[in-house]
Amino acid sequence: MRHTKIAVAAVAALAALPLAACGSSSTTTVTSAPAAASSPASSAPAAAGTVVDVAATNPDFTTLVAAIKAAGLADTLSGPGPFTVFAPTNEAFAALPAGLVDKLLKPENKAVLAKILTYHVLASKVMAADVKDGKVATVEGGTITIDTMSGVKVNDAKVVKTDIAASNGVIHVIDKVLVAADVDVSKL
Repeated sequence: MRHTKIAVAAVAALAALPLAACGSSSTTTVTSAPAAASSPASSAPAAAGTVVDVAATNPDFTTLVAAIKAAGLADTLSGPGPFTVFAPTNEAFAALPAGLVDKLLKPENKAVLAKILTYHVLASKVMAADVKDGKVATVEGGTITIDTMSGVKVNDAKVVKTDIAASNGVIHVIDKVLVAADVDVSKL
């Protein structure tokens, strides 16, 4: 319970912080484009719903939405944001070891699930045109690595669809569930 409160507080606190570009050539941070950017995706009107609402209407995200609700993050991710969510598909969750999703959805694993889910979230809106190589801080507190050499990858997950607009951010679809290095799901 205490870890869940910390994770939710971290989401709320970090949602207000913009990501800034890092000057080092070895570590680059993803930044949001200004509203007047020439990218057609960034000038498109926001969708009618939050990232949770948009995900809930997409049949590829039923497991993700169930996980968000089980982790107690629905209200937070329905907040003002902005958020960038790297959203694993149902197939990505199905590729996890047998029985792991069911274990993660249990109330006693709520803190671990919240940690995994917030590892998929950035506390800024980053459109596909604005993605750069490097390490990026997640709401969970860890970092993910963005690689644009052969398509876009987030750690070892491929981005398969981009720029799904929401009123409080954007969703990019990925083909794997991201798990921070300090999360040991084998102990569930």
